[in-house]
Amino acid sequence: MNREATSQPGLKSLCERTGLQFRDGQLAIRALTHRSFANEHPGKWEDNERLEFLGDAVLDFVSGAWVYRRFPDSSEGRLTRLRSALVRTETLAEFARKLELGSLLRLGRGEEETGGRERPANLCGAFEALIGALYLDQGTEAARQFLEPLLEEAVTRILGEQGEIDAKSLLQEWSQAEHALTPRYVTAEERGPDHEREFTVEVYIGDELWGAGVGPSKQAAAQSAALEALHRIRKAS
Repeated sequence: MNREATSQPGLKSLCERTGLQFRDGQLAIRALTHRSFANEHPGKWEDNERLEFLGDAVLDFVSGAWVYRRFPDSSEGRLTRLRSALVRTETLAEFARKLELGSLLRLGRGEEETGGRERPANLCGAFEALIGALYLDQGTEAARQFLEPLLEEAVTRILGEQGEIDAKSLLQEWSQAEHALTPRYVTAEERGPDHEREFTVEVYIGDELWGAGVGPSKQAAAQSAALEALHRIRKAS
């Protein structure tokens, strides 16, 4: 890694912790450069959005190939749901937290002051950009070797939540087959302080309420509502 890259606070530590070694250290720096920082230094730094775009494509391919090999007996639908769970914003932001990317982000003053280091979209974007940088620096194989241990660890948790992950898909399949309708999710209530929000989401099929769920995010509450609707369907059958 070149001198400017290793001089960036924490970047050398990141490489030591993860085993990453960039031949072109500028790519690593760019991966951690948020648009707000680049805007405050016009013409000097390129932000990470192009690398983020590339990393997103690499992640889709590597994770898709990995779940295909990892679950040889799974249907196309289940493989799609697993890949989606692995590359969603929340999962990638968690990878970024594990790597402590938040502390390494180069942010503009406004973004820094409004909690940008903890914002899931920024963390997800930085992780995707890092994968894009690694791909440009060393190719698909390096990206695969870096990603697969993270995917293996994440899929263990995801499989534990598989019932929740599949609930909305299963409800939609049933609703379309039985009623030719797509379930509709409505946020009925939001309560609690910003750091402890709790959401109530209701699921309707047509005009009929089929279930309600509570969770720390709208997505989690919607999954819970779908599960309640599925339980109601099973009891009635």
